[in-house]
Amino acid sequence: MIRVMLALCLFVIANVNLAVAEEITIAAASNLNFAFREVAAEYEKASGNQVRLTFGSSGNFYSQIQNGAPFDLFFSADLEYPQKLEGAGLTVPGSFYQYAIGRIVLWTGHDSHIDVTKGMEALREPTIKKVAIANPKHAPYGRAAVAAMEYYKVYDQVKDKLVLGENISQAAQFIESGACDIGIIALSLVVTPAMESKGTYWEIPVGAHPPLEQAVVILKSSKQQESAKQFIAFVKGEQGQEIMKRNGFMQPN
Repeated sequence: MIRVMLALCLFVIANVNLAVAEEITIAAASNLNFAFREVAAEYEKASGNQVRLTFGSSGNFYSQIQNGAPFDLFFSADLEYPQKLEGAGLTVPGSFYQYAIGRIVLWTGHDSHIDVTKGMEALREPTIKKVAIANPKHAPYGRAAVAAMEYYKVYDQVKDKLVLGENISQAAQFIESGACDIGIIALSLVVTPAMESKGTYWEIPVGAHPPLEQAVVILKSSKQQESAKQFIAFVKGEQGQEIMKRNGFMQPN
């Protein structure tokens, strides 16, 4: 009888734990690919909740959310898309939060002859055939890349060589695979162990382009709003910020 009661108690406890645990779905800009895999893993350990990450361009996520995509959180690579969703009444009031400032770099593979220490002048190298960036129509990091090229007055020379990735991760893949000679991508992608041995980079000064201020919102359609708030709090916290900093992000003022 005691064994039966003990088994019953364990069954009840297990099912209570299952009932309490929740899954949150996050639409995250591609520049967060490495950082947020680590953040999500640590959050899951701390909370017992599960995180389902989908990475892509912020502009595409904006369109999907407008059309009812079932995300709980949207971590954009800019402020504008979350602000537009907020203005359309699609977000939880007061959930808008600027969580990071990103950086961009000029990056090329280790096998390349291009000297990126020359900075943006390296893009004038006549042997360069293809330059990868994220599509500026819907990727904030692509717009920053164009702005930086214009700032250094190399855009007119390079524009016909541009190969546009669907997002910043795809732009990085173009360079890594050798499909492009060089490109402008996120610092957060190249400082990771998975990428640092594959190429060299030059960090583009922050004054050369509009700041890559990144914001998050909780979507009003979310069924897991409390867990979504907990995830944002984790990103804000000491452990979350340490991970973000290590992955090349600056803290907002």
